[in-house]
Amino acid sequence: MASIQPLGQRVLVKRLAAEEVSAGGIVLPDTAKEKPQEAEVITLGTGGKDDNGNTIEFSVKVGDKVLISKYGGTEVKIDGLEYLILSESDILGIVA
Repeated sequence: MASIQPLGQRVLVKRLAAEEVSAGGIVLPDTAKEKPQEAEVITLGTGGKDDNGNTIEFSVKVGDKVLISKYGGTEVKIDGLEYLILSESDILGIVA
């Protein structure tokens, strides 16, 4: 488990594994793989407040599989594992 607490409306996610084989059956080397846009929510930030001081609820929860924007967020390494901290607005949707 990651030992970092995002602040505000930020979310810590771990990208899911990239495709190893192309649709045509060709094995892809690491340099040819695109960064996956699917990730798992690891932890939520401290939350935010609107202009009236009301708490803004997160739309995602820990464990959700989500679709994230391709170039959003900041990559961080924690205990040798790669994670991404991004604003909840960089999450495009929840994967069913």
